Amino acid sequence: MIASRLPLISILATLGLAVSGCSTINRVAVNKLGDALAGGGTVFASDDDPDLIKAASPFSLKLMESLLAESPEHPGLLLATASGFTQYAYAFVHEDADELEETNLSAATAMHTRARRLYLRARDYGLRGLEVAHAGLPAALRKNPHAALQTATKADVPLLYWTAAAWASAITLSKDNPDLVGDLPIVEAMIDRALALNDTFNEGSVHGLLIAYEPGRPAGEGDPFERARRHFDRAVELSGGQQAGPFVSLAESVDVPKQNVSEFRAMLARALAINPDAHPDTRLVNLVMQRRARWLLAHTEDLFLNTGPK
Repeated sequence: MIASRLPLISILATLGLAVSGCSTINRVAVNKLGDALAGGGTVFASDDDPDLIKAASPFSLKLMESLLAESPEHPGLLLATASGFTQYAYAFVHEDADELEETNLSAATAMHTRARRLYLRARDYGLRGLEVAHAGLPAALRKNPHAALQTATKADVPLLYWTAAAWASAITLSKDNPDLVGDLPIVEAMIDRALALNDTFNEGSVHGLLIAYEPGRPAGEGDPFERARRHFDRAVELSGGQQAGPFVSLAESVDVPKQNVSEFRAMLARALAINPDAHPDTRLVNLVMQRRARWLLAHTEDLFLNTGPK
């Protein structure tokens, strides 16, 4: 058993040396490896085994961090690391914590704290990416976010999206942290700028984010739930109705606070009716969101005062 692990240990040790300093591997090689890792997201996204990805992700994320230590301004790696930590925190830490809360509150609280730290790490990599693209932008966001983001272009939308998603997620887990909650105007400005620059990004992902964000937006025109519904309609249109996320988000962010149990069930049923294998590029995210849908359905009686006829 020990002997069978030696090759793997040797590989890891060699890899650790390879990314530990320029004396072992030059910056060009680091950047080439970084390019390969940054462009390899589809391998994870198309996987049909969330548990395998859960186990593999930490190594991949730490490898990207090691490469960034050697090439700290690699745009692709900064984006991949920001998005990777955001997705890992949501799918495999935040979700696990939510499911654990009813049986082990102390463990769930610790996991929520870990998820917040991971989201903030993702946010920081995203801000580093924006600094590389636009020197001084992260600092300017603290002064006047909407004005600062006028320099952002369509090419910045992925970084804006993942940074905002990570930041917003950290805030949802930090209601007792006024300093972090005070960052909401920055998050809002980033989301709005991404939407204005490219509302079709990633089959409507910005709209998907806004489904959850609009009901709690500090200020906005008209009914917040109607704004969320408009984003839902656009997200479904852009994804061809083949992503579970918008249906789960509407059920959780609109139907629960509005106590619309019939639509809640209908939305989650639509999410679960999607065949993840029909769209390999979004297979993993659909499986993760379908897990969320099943958990929400199992807690219908906890979420609604009147669940209708038994």
